[in-house]
Amino acid sequence: MSKYPQAQNPLLLRYHRLMDAFAKSDDERDFYLDKVEGFIVYVDLDKGEKELADLDKEISIHNKRYALLPKMTFYETKKFMEGFINEKVYDIDTKEKLLDIIQSREARDNFLEFIYDHHTELEKWQQYYVERSRIRIIEWLRLQEILFVFEEDLDLNKNMMEKLKRYLFDVKVSKDIAAVRETLYLKAKTYYSNEALNPRPKRGRPPKQVAKVEIEPQVTVDMYTMVPSCCRTFLYLPDITNAASITFSAKFDTEAQLLASLRGSSRIKVDTKLQALSERLESLRHLSTRLTTTSDSLADQGVKHLKQITPEISAHQPIENKKNSISEVVKDLLPSRKKLADPAKKKGEIKTVTQIHKPHRKG
Repeated sequence: MSKYPQAQNPLLLRYHRLMDAFAKSDDERDFYLDKVEGFIVYVDLDKGEKELADLDKEISIHNKRYALLPKMTFYETKKFMEGFINEKVYDIDTKEKLLDIIQSREARDNFLEFIYDHHTELEKWQQYYVERSRIRIIEWLRLQEILFVFEEDLDLNKNMMEKLKRYLFDVKVSKDIAAVRETLYLKAKTYYSNEALNPRPKRGRPPKQVAKVEIEPQVTVDMYTMVPSCCRTFLYLPDITNAASITFSAKFDTEAQLLASLRGSSRIKVDTKLQALSERLESLRHLSTRLTTTSDSLADQGVKHLKQITPEISAHQPIENKKNSISEVVKDLLPSRKKLADPAKKKGEIKTVTQIHKPHRKG
């Protein structure tokens, strides 16, 4: 590394960008971290053959400059999930369900689907994933003996951050930059302490809860002056300002894609239920139409019959009032109660009773 220019302060690394690259690094995707300036190279296999060949040659010749990011193996993913279940899940039924899930095929995505359906576990998982990823990244950077600070951990204004990047290799700088450089060296030492890998909760009385003020994160411009020409098209430069947008999924690159797939699956379930309900309503509507049609036809037949018999009534029995309603006509047609009454039940009629003869008993 002596033949390369020497940075005059710790490398300014984007933690969220590194976390995303660590999550995506697998058997099919390679990521490299440049030890000179701190940029990330993603070997995109969709690029041209000549570009890929030139990049491979650059990395092979200068293999001490580029460090291959570790792969997210099956063992690593299972360690993440088991650690979360054992440390953060307190409900026994939920714990047993998750332990069964991580033993199944496509454990990562089945695990995430269950977590996103249980919001109490989702918040705990996101916090755990960020903390464990941070420890994993720091461990690897320490093994590579890289002096670094995470840009997200610094409380510096945007202007100063850009000055530090612009004059990274300059020995002579202004006093304000020199003072900040000393602060960065002190900060870099904290990443090599035991507490960086084993963060302990603060003791004592917890601070008063203060309403959180949403502050827009300060994202500085990437400034790399030592990038070889063959690496420029392979620079990995996503602007990630929130760790929650980085997904643990093996299928999807972002949390937005994961959420869209989960919404799609739930929408399919909802649509199936709505379709069944719609079919039932349609059958009821059809039945109601049939009943209405039947009742209307019966009513029409009744009216037609009345129209047929009304002239006969008019011929034999003149009606004094021409404005009589149909109900009155029907009333005239029906026999009166007196005619229908049984003559045996009239008042004052004496019923004949037959005497019952009992047989005489002998002696």
